[in-house]
Amino acid sequence: MVCIFDFSKEIAWERGYLKKKCLQLGVEQEYGSYERRLRCSSTGVFIFLHTALTALHCILLLWTCDYCEIIYFDVFLYLVNATLTILVLSTNFNDKFVEAHSWIMLVTSLAVVFLMVVVDLILHLYHYYFNDWNIGTFYDTYVLLMIYLFLPVPFLKWPIILGCSVSIIYTIYRFCYTSTRYPIVEFFDATNMLHHLCLNIMGIFYRGISDIVLRSSFLDRYQYVMEDVSLRSARKREKLLLDSILPPQIARPFQADIRNRIALAGKRNRKSIQNMSQHIMAIESHTDVTILYADVVNYTHLTTTLTVNELVTLLHDLYGRFDVAAGHFNVQRIKFLGDCYYCVAGLTRPNPDHAKCCVELGHCMIANIREVQQHRNLNIDMRIGVHSGSILAGAIGIAKLQFDIWGNDVDIANLLESTGLPGHIHISQRTLDMMIDHSYEILPGTQEARDNPYLQSNRIRTYLIAGIDIYIVDYEFSSKESISFDRNSLNDSHNGIVLELRKELANLPTGAFHIKNLLGFFKKKQTKYDRPLFGFFLLHFFDPRLEYKYMRQPDYLLRYSVLLSWCVGISLIYIQMISNSGRESNHYFVVASFIIMMTLQLFITWYKKVCHWRYKKVPTHKFSSFSCLIFRIADFIERNLIIRMVMYMLTIISYYCVIALVLMDCDIKMFELAHIESKLYHYESDPYLCFQPWVLTDMVCLILGISMLFARIPWMVKIIVSTLEVATYLLLMLFQFEYIIHHSSTTNPYFQSEYAHSLILVITLISLYFMQRQAEFNNRVNFNWKMELIRKQQAANITNKSITILLKNILPSHVVNVYLTSLAKNELYHEDYKMVSVMFASLQKIQMDLPNLRILNEIICEFDQVLSHYRKGFSVDKIKIVGSTYMAACGLDPRFSSSLYERKSSYEYSYNAYRNRRLTHFAKENKSNDDISVQNEEVVFVLTAFALDLMRTVWVCNNVYDRFPTDRQLSVGELTIGISSGEVMAGVVGASQVHYDIWGNPVNMASRMNYTGTAGKIHLTKESALILDKYGIQCDYRGMTFVKGRGELPTYFVGIDENYEFKHTPAYAEGKVSIFVPEDNNLNDTDSNE
Repeated sequence: MVCIFDFSKEIAWERGYLKKKCLQLGVEQEYGSYERRLRCSSTGVFIFLHTALTALHCILLLWTCDYCEIIYFDVFLYLVNATLTILVLSTNFNDKFVEAHSWIMLVTSLAVVFLMVVVDLILHLYHYYFNDWNIGTFYDTYVLLMIYLFLPVPFLKWPIILGCSVSIIYTIYRFCYTSTRYPIVEFFDATNMLHHLCLNIMGIFYRGISDIVLRSSFLDRYQYVMEDVSLRSARKREKLLLDSILPPQIARPFQADIRNRIALAGKRNRKSIQNMSQHIMAIESHTDVTILYADVVNYTHLTTTLTVNELVTLLHDLYGRFDVAAGHFNVQRIKFLGDCYYCVAGLTRPNPDHAKCCVELGHCMIANIREVQQHRNLNIDMRIGVHSGSILAGAIGIAKLQFDIWGNDVDIANLLESTGLPGHIHISQRTLDMMIDHSYEILPGTQEARDNPYLQSNRIRTYLIAGIDIYIVDYEFSSKESISFDRNSLNDSHNGIVLELRKELANLPTGAFHIKNLLGFFKKKQTKYDRPLFGFFLLHFFDPRLEYKYMRQPDYLLRYSVLLSWCVGISLIYIQMISNSGRESNHYFVVASFIIMMTLQLFITWYKKVCHWRYKKVPTHKFSSFSCLIFRIADFIERNLIIRMVMYMLTIISYYCVIALVLMDCDIKMFELAHIESKLYHYESDPYLCFQPWVLTDMVCLILGISMLFARIPWMVKIIVSTLEVATYLLLMLFQFEYIIHHSSTTNPYFQSEYAHSLILVITLISLYFMQRQAEFNNRVNFNWKMELIRKQQAANITNKSITILLKNILPSHVVNVYLTSLAKNELYHEDYKMVSVMFASLQKIQMDLPNLRILNEIICEFDQVLSHYRKGFSVDKIKIVGSTYMAACGLDPRFSSSLYERKSSYEYSYNAYRNRRLTHFAKENKSNDDISVQNEEVVFVLTAFALDLMRTVWVCNNVYDRFPTDRQLSVGELTIGISSGEVMAGVVGASQVHYDIWGNPVNMASRMNYTGTAGKIHLTKESALILDKYGIQCDYRGMTFVKGRGELPTYFVGIDENYEFKHTPAYAEGKVSIFVPEDNNLNDTDSNE
């Protein structure tokens, strides 16, 4: 069995990688600033600790010493030392000064270390020469802990230099003065050097691990801030996008439904939801609004004289102007339909003067189009209709959501536009009555309006207002009136993100202990970081689930803890061996077992790291079964808290076994007898009769350091174990080995050795406790950030997905990515297509009231369900819904392939299963055709198949409605469908709303085919009928049909039988696919059955 090496998770906890990451992200300077703040916070902890310990030491000296006159000098120096230490280190609390002069942290640290070492050595020399006391040093262990744990010495180099310098000074001092009393100088020198070496190694370990954890937490915080900014940006974009499509009260149900479904899909590991929730109908009634319909006069002629590109550019210019003007007059644009633009005043915000706002907007539109007319030398004008009344507004369907309005008054406004005059605003009596004040000349309405039966049946009296010349301010697309997701906008906000990041990082917590609060330097304001996430004493999360996750974190720094424990363990064994070198010992088996156990742990935890060093340039190297086994064991240990705690406890127990070996070789009775005789007869006793107490105390100090510094072990476990270590050792020393401890050297004259040993251990324990408490506090805060980061990532992911889904319900899929990433603000986005098929499908005889809108919504939802099976496989896109008319197109995907038989469909649908086989069969029949244009014409057949499925859907719905018991008619009649094909342009135009539309002759012709068609039939232009004939679809000649703007044109009906299946041509029945053109240039002379 072989395996591939994976060090990706471990590499993220390497100091070099993290530092490189900080440099890449440009936050190394901010990290340095945060580290300085953290070191200053640790300095505050040290000031509190040093003050308390100095007071305790001085009180014990004055209370326990029999001759206080001798120790007054000691107390005086200790108090002076503490006072000067506080004064020197307090300069680091001036944040601005330290930020400007970072060297002050190093200088103050050097001064404090120098002061303590000098005080310690002066006291020793003073008592040695003046009082004939050869006392031990008091600050040697304490100073090293202070350098690495608390002092504001920056980075890692200077603490190492300072710590090694202190160790060298104390080693030289001991070498010079220990020989005057002890004949075994080599023993004391060896143990002292090992003690100092291990303390420095532990200090370097702490600084290095702290830097790794701190950088990792800092980068997590950086990512947290960026995710927070990203989430706010995403929500802002979502709000802007929704507001541009739907009013907030309409958008909320859809927005909530999208998020809920995405979250539910994530929990159930489903694929992302691409469509909106089925059958949501968000429609509201508005009883006091004004509707404006505007139509570009001579637009049909423009479609034949201008290129598609010129036409879309013209519309973008016009609609951009109209959108800005509508925003100025507080009128909401609903949508535009080719050359028709309609909007509503008084819809989202109550406005008692909404009628006048619409009329003034109409004047602005006329002035704008006249300006464009002169600028572009075009023969165009504007015809506008305005009516006041009540409407139903909202969105229907489940795909391509668009805000729309319905109602009788909407139809009246539309008729006022169509019966009006170019350059005039055609208004109703109700609109005129609602205009509070105006200075317009009111003209009688048109004769066509007076003759219109629908207007007359509703008793609508109309008037005309001629367009006036007004000054037009050069319009600009305002950020409030447009939606932009371009990269430039993100780049512009980079400086703001950096400032926000610095502000957030400046508020990062630096520990549970704040010296400034205690000293009253300032009153800290309540911030979001002061929330009681965990307890003050135990530092446990109040949320048990969060506590469980925190405890179960993997330990990717385990190898460093094992390496440190191995170094300390070997040192302890060496000390034990030289301690017992003068006596016979049979503990070699125990010592060998201990070494093997520690070395095995070291091998398992470091094997993967060594392999990374060895094969990092060969990432595909395959390792042997043995290596794979070691990798798995190491990974299991890193991820299993129980196993790590077992290793931790075994290490501590092994250490105490070494101490037990030292104690077991000590004969107390022999030591007491030899010591008494040496005093009586004035000779030096054998130093190897028993252990040296200060050597053993130093060993316990090292064990305390390992107990506290071992990474990823629960904090309370460390505290309990360390406290038990000190208590157990002191109980043994003060009761069982009291005579040996009592006659060992002390730190001050007449200060009992028991107190000196106890004080050193207590000081070490308390120092490590405060250090670990600070670290645990920061680690728990950082872990909570990680959890917050995960939640923000999930929220941002849901928001971003909802934005994508919303966009896909507005824009075709291939446009979404372009619009989100690279489209500049208000840029005209357009695409040219040589061959696109366009369809208009209208439901007949539907009255636009609320009950019928519910039925319409159900049917449109069914249409959208059918569409969902065509979108991916056959590139059919829904363009819009206009009233009860469903507009779709096929071929708008630039990647659309001409080989349908190569496409794969993954859906199962009762209607589409047959259609899929039919498409594949027809495509294979045409596979050998050499005409490339035929391969691009398949879009006509695909859209016709889609239209037939829509007709079948309506038939099924009507059958269901007929069987449904109700007191009113629910059927909606049959579909009237018009289809045309040819070259079109698609794009996004306008300034205030995202609206994707298509333009070109096929769009106009498909609309005319639908308007002049017959219910239950698919009406085609001749060009589309010829294409369907190539696919074996029978098309029946209807005759010459009058088409507005084009005159008389030959049109066709698609052959459909009573089972809603295509009728086939004779050539297809004979196995041949050909084009049949009658003599009169028609496909079939016979008229259709109308």
